[in-house]
Amino acid sequence: MDRVLLLNASYEPLNICSWKRAIVLMLKGKAETIENYETYINDNTAMPTPSVIKLTQYVAVPYRELPFSKKNILIRDKYTCQYCGKKSSYLTLDHVFPKSRGGATSWENIVAACPKCNCKKANKTPKEAGMKLLNEPKKPKGKYNYFLIKNSYEQWNKYLVS
Repeated sequence: MDRVLLLNASYEPLNICSWKRAIVLMLKGKAETIENYETYINDNTAMPTPSVIKLTQYVAVPYRELPFSKKNILIRDKYTCQYCGKKSSYLTLDHVFPKSRGGATSWENIVAACPKCNCKKANKTPKEAGMKLLNEPKKPKGKYNYFLIKNSYEQWNKYLVS
C-alpha cells in the first residue's frame, strides 16, 4: 500500500505518488490528508499511511492525450488476452490486421495477446486464423490521468468520476 492518490484542490484526480512523496507534500504544507490506509508508516510513529491527499492550492493542468504505449494497451485490455481471455502480466501486443500486410500500429489495431494466441494467429487476421476478439480495440476515452488510475484501490473510487 505505497501508492497515494493525489487530488487537485478541486478534488480532481491528478496522479499517483508514493507515500514518501505524499508525506513530503504534507510536511511542506502543500497537501492535506483526505483518507488513510489502516497501516502506519512504521512501528515507531503513530502516523497512518496516507491513501488520498489533496493539494491545498489549485494547479491548472493542461489536457493531455493518452500516449500510445504497451503499458497503456495492457491497462486498456485489463491485462487480458483478447483472444482466449487469459489474465496475465506476461502478454504481448498483436496487430489485429497484420503489420506485414499494411496494418497500422494504432489504438484501433493493437490488442493484448498471450504468446500462445499471438503465435497461433501469426500473420493472419483473426477471421483467417479462426479466432474471435473478445473486445474491439479502440482508443480510450476520457482524461489521461483518470485512465491511469481508474483500476486502482477501491478506496479511491469515489474520487474517480469519468
